[in-house]
This record gives sequence, C-alpha cells and structure tokens, in this order.
Amino acid sequence: MAIGDPYVTLTEFKEYANIKPGTIGLDLTAEMAIEAASSEVERICNRQFNKATSATARVYRPDRSGVVHVDDFYTTDGLLVEVATGPTTWQVVPLADYEVGPANGIVDGQPGWPFYRLTGRALLRYSLRLASVRVTAKWGWSEVPGPVKQACLIIASEAFNMKDAPFGVAGMDMWGPVRIRDNRVAASKLARYARHKLLVG
Repeated sequence: MAIGDPYVTLTEFKEYANIKPGTIGLDLTAEMAIEAASSEVERICNRQFNKATSATARVYRPDRSGVVHVDDFYTTDGLLVEVATGPTTWQVVPLADYEVGPANGIVDGQPGWPFYRLTGRALLRYSLRLASVRVTAKWGWSEVPGPVKQACLIIASEAFNMKDAPFGVAGMDMWGPVRIRDNRVAASKLARYARHKLLVG
C-alpha cells in the first residue's frame, strides 16, 4: 500500500464486520470509518505503516552520542546519508562511517521491522541545534504488520458502529455503560509499535 492509503480495504472491513456481500448502502460510512481508524493508528504509534516506492529526502537532528532517530525506511536500496557542512551545503557520509538499526530489521526476535536509527560519530559534524543530517530513503514498512491491521479493523468497526451508539455508548455491562472508544484489545495490539516523536527541523 502507498503512503497515505488506509490499512485495511473495504472488502476486508465488510468481512470483519459481517456486512453481507453486495451491500453497498453503507460503503461511504465504512470508508470514512476505515480512514479515521487508519489516522488514529498513526496518531497512537507516531509512525505510518505503508511504503513509498521512490526515495525522497528528509532532515533530522542527531543527539550528542551520534545517534539519529529517523522515520521508518524499509530498505537500504537507494539510501543516501548526508551531513550539513554549512547552512545550505551537504556532504555525503560513506556507508562505512555509520550503521543502520535495528540490525537485520529484527526487534525482540521478530523480523520484518524497518530501519529507524542511524549511528556514527560522522553524523555530528555540524551544530546539534540544527537539522544537520539529511537522509534520502524509501520510507515506510515493507508490509503492514498483522496486529496493526487487526487494530485498524477493531477501531474502524467501533467508528462504524457509532452511528447506532448515542453519546458513544454501545450498551450496558455489569459495570455500567460500555463506551466503544475504550478498547484495550486494539491498544494492546499497537503498544509495541508506538514510538516517540522525532527530532526534526
């Protein structure tokens, strides 16, 4: 899926929500729920999970240890890292002078993660107060993780059902009103993918 696309399709959502095949009267409402859920996933995680097919440049600030936290990029093909040598000039950093992480795209033993960190003293050649590292890469994830798709379906289903839930209350349980926005299952599926906001220009 391209950058900006929702994380689930209308067909996937209809199957999840048990909407009968051929039913089109609620398609617009469903599509709006899917888009809202995808945006909510990105807001919670501070990252997006689709991918760009071409490389583009973004700028970042390194920390004092020579680590640069960048947006996710799913391949080192076409990767170019530069440091500022002046307000408008840049110098290419050789591949041997920095490392990308996580190593091998593995986090907690799970493969398939993108790279989101650069490490190297060569990245500290200009002021730390400026966005002095420019990275050209193919941004995003190679595939949307399964738990992210599941969380998106859960959130989209809740948003879709709000049309039948006055004041956001879906019903009653033994503890009182059940508010459909309070879904711990979706939150738990997204927890490991959440990251802090980045230092950019």
